[in-house]
Amino acid sequence: MRFGIFYEHQLPRPWDEGSEQRLITEALEQIEHADRLGIDYVWEVEHHFLEEYSHSSAPEVFLAACSQRTANIRLGHGIIQTAPQYNHPARTAERLAMLDLVSGGRVDFGSGESSSIAELGGFGIQYTDKRAAWLEGLEVAVRCMAETPFTGHHGPFVDIPPRNVVPKPVQKPHPPLWVACSRKDTILLAAEKGIGALSFAFIDPEEARHWVDDYERTMAERCVPVGQAINPNVACVTSMMCHPDEDEAMARGLEGANFFGYSLAHFYVFGEHRPGVTDVWSEFQERRHKLGYSPEAALAARREILGAKAASGDVTGLRGAIGTPDQLREFLRRYEEAGVDQVIFVMQAGRNRHEHIMESLDLFAREVMPEFHDREPAHQRAKAERYAPIIEAAFARRTDEAPALPDDYVLKAIPKQLIDKSENEQGQQMLEKVADDRATIGDDEFTRTLLQ
Repeated sequence: MRFGIFYEHQLPRPWDEGSEQRLITEALEQIEHADRLGIDYVWEVEHHFLEEYSHSSAPEVFLAACSQRTANIRLGHGIIQTAPQYNHPARTAERLAMLDLVSGGRVDFGSGESSSIAELGGFGIQYTDKRAAWLEGLEVAVRCMAETPFTGHHGPFVDIPPRNVVPKPVQKPHPPLWVACSRKDTILLAAEKGIGALSFAFIDPEEARHWVDDYERTMAERCVPVGQAINPNVACVTSMMCHPDEDEAMARGLEGANFFGYSLAHFYVFGEHRPGVTDVWSEFQERRHKLGYSPEAALAARREILGAKAASGDVTGLRGAIGTPDQLREFLRRYEEAGVDQVIFVMQAGRNRHEHIMESLDLFAREVMPEFHDREPAHQRAKAERYAPIIEAAFARRTDEAPALPDDYVLKAIPKQLIDKSENEQGQQMLEKVADDRATIGDDEFTRTLLQ
């Protein structure tokens, strides 16, 4: 099994002038350290306007910075919001390809649609259109990376004429595809499209087993790949903080994990938010006992076997992989036995401290991770053999619906268009002279006039 670390760039109030810069600087240091330790992935979200919960609106910039500080860790967009109103598909393809180039081919392309009114409304996306817009943006972005040239697209959310979108990514035909999944129906959708499933539902291993089984069965029965390569992987997200003493691990990690759950629900479920005014951290502090996010209750109700939840019944704070190395080892073995391919840790959450995250990564990499990495090659070989006929059958169902490039399609510079339209022979001669001149001499006033 592989391991990743996940960043929302959470920043609870109150803020000072240096808060955001300090947050990003510390995150970069954590990722650089994780790379040295052998952690497999870093995943970075794209969110907009979600104060305190996520200050990560430009993941491509952050991941580019990571690429220059690391050598091996894979750089996961978890996710890019691919609805064209958020990101034009050609721009998505261009940014992904450039990141793949500067990182030496280490990019994974996770996509998603968002469900918060702050984001959907901020970009003028109707809730009822969001899935269709996600899919169209994803399909077009993948084609832009894989086709030479891209032959164009006409759809309800975006129109693009034929162009050769450059640069192209290192990974051919495109980086591995993933989609954010918070419900079982999205897991099945991922399987139908041949996309890896990034589960952000904080599910326990025993529940994950059913999701993995259903994912594989769905892919075998009805997958039609959205891309030109299939990524048959399931990843699960969980909170994490590791320390030799369980009580200290809980003290260091539980409040942050609980704020992660509370702030997410604030924007996606129950919250009323006044931009620039609402203090989510203060509300969390005031209401956590009432809403069941109490670290004290979780500490009192802790179980010998870790779960994605800290306690049962109505008191359901997130715990996940917060505990001792032995506890984490047993917890993660259950995910491994369930067939999960990657566990992604949420560590930078709430007010979790930078030094505690760094110490936790050290301890995990030294005492827990090696046995899982030792078993990973055998897992990959067995999985490749099992999925080979599934993938072959999936591509047999796929039809290429990309339009053909017209034989006479040509892009003409604007002065050339105007002169061709006017059928002006003198103008044609002038353009030929300009072309000849540019092949032999430098700029001149006439050419500068044409370019204005």
